[in-house]
Amino acid sequence: MATAIPSIACIGIIGRNNNPLHIQIFPSHNPSTNTFAPVRTPLQFSLLLSSTLDIFELRHGSNNPSGGGAAAAAAPGSTGTGLSGEVGLLHAVDERLAAYGWETNTGVKIVVVVDMRGRRVAGGTPGAGAGGAETAAAGKGGRGAVGLREQELRVVFRAVQSAYVRLLQNPFYEPDEHSPVSGRGGRVIKSRKFEGEVRRIGEGWTPGVTNL
Repeated sequence: MATAIPSIACIGIIGRNNNPLHIQIFPSHNPSTNTFAPVRTPLQFSLLLSSTLDIFELRHGSNNPSGGGAAAAAAPGSTGTGLSGEVGLLHAVDERLAAYGWETNTGVKIVVVVDMRGRRVAGGTPGAGAGGAETAAAGKGGRGAVGLREQELRVVFRAVQSAYVRLLQNPFYEPDEHSPVSGRGGRVIKSRKFEGEVRRIGEGWTPGVTNL
């Protein structure tokens, strides 16, 4: 019998000026029609990603004792140790979607929205790459119904960050055009290679995968 497991519904990269650099949306399984389609519109995902910025700021405030007030209160799920280079659950959108975040040392934020029932697997169905056996085990155990361990997304954040670093090393890429030093605005990333890398990461991840 097929079991629902988590899959990635959206990957967003937000610049240091809180400007959207790249948004990639992935289809989820619809059991009523047995088809795959995004669970939200591009505008809805864009608004969802924007809503996570307040949580990033709130967590930064929780690490600043002089901040005081509401800004100093830790967000739900916060470890109080900051997000730079760390995976964290930002917030559960509803019973199906949850947003996880990762912030680089340069202030670029990576947000992954996970659909807890986005993929269907049958017992013994091979998964992707080295995580195949673990993916099948996750499906049998019903992990998608009870949630997701934050550590399982670490491989996604590291893979996206590596792809972004390779983009920065491209001599034809101008970082200041996307995150101006003026602190306002910025262009979105237009790179087929980078878009393909992010798409590969989002499509290749399943719970238990350890290498992307």
